[in-house]
Amino acid sequence: MKNLSTGPLMGPLFLSLAFLCLIIVSGCASLPNVQKMMVHEISSSDQPTKIMGPKGEFSSKTSKAMIKRLEGQVDATRLLEQQVQLMQSVDYGSLLVAGNKVTLLVDGEATYAAMFEAIENAKEHIDFETFIFEDDEVGKRFSDLLIQKSAEGVPVNLIYDSYGSKNTPVSFFQRLRDGGVLVLEFNPVNPLKVLKGKVWALRNRDHRKILVVDGAIAFTGGVNVSAVYSGSSAGWSHREKKDEPWRDTHVRIEGPAALRLQWQFMKTWERQKGPALPIKDYFPYVKQAGNTLVRVVGSLPGERNRLIFMMYISAITHAENSVYLTTPYFVPDDQMLKALTDAAARGVDVKILLPGFSDSALVFYASRYYYTRLLKAGVQLFERRGGMLHAKTAVIDDVWSTVGSSNLDNESFLTNDEANAVMLGRDFADSMQAMFEKDLEESDQITLDEWETRSLDNRMKEWPAHLLKHWL
Repeated sequence: MKNLSTGPLMGPLFLSLAFLCLIIVSGCASLPNVQKMMVHEISSSDQPTKIMGPKGEFSSKTSKAMIKRLEGQVDATRLLEQQVQLMQSVDYGSLLVAGNKVTLLVDGEATYAAMFEAIENAKEHIDFETFIFEDDEVGKRFSDLLIQKSAEGVPVNLIYDSYGSKNTPVSFFQRLRDGGVLVLEFNPVNPLKVLKGKVWALRNRDHRKILVVDGAIAFTGGVNVSAVYSGSSAGWSHREKKDEPWRDTHVRIEGPAALRLQWQFMKTWERQKGPALPIKDYFPYVKQAGNTLVRVVGSLPGERNRLIFMMYISAITHAENSVYLTTPYFVPDDQMLKALTDAAARGVDVKILLPGFSDSALVFYASRYYYTRLLKAGVQLFERRGGMLHAKTAVIDDVWSTVGSSNLDNESFLTNDEANAVMLGRDFADSMQAMFEKDLEESDQITLDEWETRSLDNRMKEWPAHLLKHWL
């Protein structure tokens, strides 16, 4: 769900807004030059690859051997070496963590079932961070369960975004507070509610979706707390769109990497000056649960903090065989466009899965503005039928995968707090690729010949929409 509410994309008001954006765009924040950064950071870094385990950091020899084993599974040596080095050099906090079991969760039904099970079994603490927490049947079930766990003596801490949850009544969150849940409103939309010493930051939204239970099990992805996700999207292609559940993806991470999502939650709580938390061991020893390497990448506003953008550009730039992206909101900057078109030019199989319709008319048409350039470069584009596509995922070279909250647009890369999990390994990538191929079966491919015959009405919507790209 986009932050900006949108209506019909037409009329003089929209054109006036587009013109206004052109006037003030020079003052907009910018994204880092990742190509330059890759040359500088990687060439100047003489640090060996570092991987964390349950008992601490592995030796450089062991860490290097782990990466070599991954390289032996597929032909992705360049991708793994360059991606690992860049992310390690720009953000020590996003180290690779070994010993995890990662479960792919397709759609809201599977995601909610796994989250409810984890919450019900919580013994020490529950930390929940979400963009949208609605007062509907899904939201009520979550709130009832969180209140129940609080009554059992389990500390429950909740962060919700003020704008994302703007339609949720104050009484809904008051009931949680009355039930013993510590509730924190992220960057209140109402400036009168901003705490002393904090700056009113209307555009900075908490778009993350994080749940951590007992420090050992964590969830992240694109699924909010909302009834739009109820049910599975599979096989709904021919139903009325308004009746279909949204298509989304989440992951369940069990093992030491869960602590990295715990750290992301705690840092947000601290930055937002949340109330003092109950004294608990929020970073316990977590034993190995599987064999998947995981890196948790968190992004914040500020050029050096735009780590997810850097991650994507680096991964696409160093792809050798395939790049499969799924995103609901696609408004690429010049660096993203160049990385994608260059990859296709060097023979990489580049496919992008997009929604066939959107809850944001502005983003939908702004996205389509770039289709011609991408198609001419050899990038393959697909639009999914059925319910709204809301998943934010990628699988590259059948070894590098990511699932998270970040869209491929300026709003996610420039102004939002976002979190993605990156998984390294053939097994998980195979499951990601199978999911992607299943989505393609529910999609229509956009060909260049067909695209160039689209209606004048659609063309007239695309151009003004893309003028607002810095705000989308």
